[in-house]
Amino acid sequence: MPGGGFTKLPGGNVVVAIGLPSPVGDGSTVRILVHAANRARALTRLRNLGLRAVYLRGNTHPPTPDEITAVLHHPDGLLWRASPQAATELWHPIRALLPQSRVWGAPRGV
Repeated sequence: MPGGGFTKLPGGNVVVAIGLPSPVGDGSTVRILVHAANRARALTRLRNLGLRAVYLRGNTHPPTPDEITAVLHHPDGLLWRASPQAATELWHPIRALLPQSRVWGAPRGV
């Protein structure tokens, strides 16, 4: 599910969902969920993890109620899964996708 979107929560915070190409490079996508105070801070959280070219243009694929529940109940407020359309795929913490030794999109030697 390429693209992304956001949902504003009653308390003023937002949940942002973004579909990005898989770092494996196999043509698949991953869906990333971020809970933050606002959209700009959500994108900043991703950029601080090494996802430098992350932008949210429009609101074509906002997070579903199940996605919102998942990210709100996770202590980091930052989740991903490889098959956004498969309901059986579990959500994973962002650490599992972005190992500390490799920045997403960096050349192989880094």
